[in-house]
Amino acid sequence: IEGAGGFDAQGEDLQAFYRAGVRSIGPFWNIANRFGCGVTGAFPGSPDSGPGLTREGIALIAQANALKMQIDVSHMNEQAFWDTAHHSTAPLVATHSNAHALCPQPRNLTDRQLRAIRDSGGVVGVNFGNAFLRADGRRDSDTPITTIVRHIDYLINIMGEDHVALGSDFDGITLPDELGDVAGLPRLINA
Repeated sequence: IEGAGGFDAQGEDLQAFYRAGVRSIGPFWNIANRFGCGVTGAFPGSPDSGPGLTREGIALIAQANALKMQIDVSHMNEQAFWDTAHHSTAPLVATHSNAHALCPQPRNLTDRQLRAIRDSGGVVGVNFGNAFLRADGRRDSDTPITTIVRHIDYLINIMGEDHVALGSDFDGITLPDELGDVAGLPRLINA
């Protein structure tokens, strides 16, 4: 689930989704809700865009930990990320994020955040969206597939290969034409 803004504060909704098979939750989708602040802002920008988790957000993290649900930090602002790192007992996971050092998109992760994810035993899934890959932040589909490889190499250099995955985010983003869709993954592997 990406964006838990409609969840109740007592954890009943979280438990219902758990019983239905959900095992990963992103408390935010870019905007603030009762649990804290998602990352917002224009390109180029910093992920440091406001306050972090609320008391209800800290409780949501504890409830998810108790259920062994993974918490996705992909849409958190920097303070919410650090609050989650402090309060969570589980490895940190960013299911679809990239390196801020290569593309200063506010939703991408700083080197310090990448090291924290690594140190927690977590993983970053590389986002294939051009706006999260390109140094200029453009959504131009004429983006070389090697731009994805640059992010993968950078993340492996910072985190090690055991902490890097393919996150894709195929839903609603502009991809490199060379990749196209899931059928283009062999081209990425060969790049």
